[in-house]
Amino acid sequence: MGSAAVFFHSATAFHDLVTRLPAEAWDSLAPVLGEWTLRSLVGHTTRAILTVESYLLLDDPGFPNVPNAENYYARVYRDLADPASVAARGVEAGIWLGDDPGKAVADALARAMALVDSAHPERVVSIGGLGIELGEYLRTRVFELVVHSLDISRATGVPHGQPAEAVRATLELAAGIAAVRGEGERVLLALTGRDGLPEGYSLV
Repeated sequence: MGSAAVFFHSATAFHDLVTRLPAEAWDSLAPVLGEWTLRSLVGHTTRAILTVESYLLLDDPGFPNVPNAENYYARVYRDLADPASVAARGVEAGIWLGDDPGKAVADALARAMALVDSAHPERVVSIGGLGIELGEYLRTRVFELVVHSLDISRATGVPHGQPAEAVRATLELAAGIAAVRGEGERVLLALTGRDGLPEGYSLV
């Protein structure tokens, strides 16, 4: 299954999750969310869809200088993702969801997929002045949708509903990020029960 199809199925599952969240939980905090409210986390996750739309509305930079999704996370993501700015954009996106978050997510996904479907196969998107092929960028969006859907599920007890192919793609990307960062052996030993990972260890 191609990146666009996995992105569509993952984003559709996220939309379904949003429609199943209890109304009383939207402004609540939960230990798994840290300082985020559920609304802000859902808003942040929705940006995995919104950025596809916004970046595809920009001009094609013409060539990719970020070779793949693994390198995006291992070498670029931390330079672009200032935690305070990420949190602020999540709050803004949560407010943007309005009184009918399900409809807001559905409309955003429809717009994004229309642009994805009409993009030529070699389309490159611009991210922070860098370029990455659309298929590779969509792999990063699936990663965000899956990981944060799991966060939302843990915070609310509502099943995340992410399809197996999206979870598998996210796991494969996580392993690839570890390899690019030179931490492949550490993660492999942990996954095979031979060693543990430090407390709070994260690839992103």
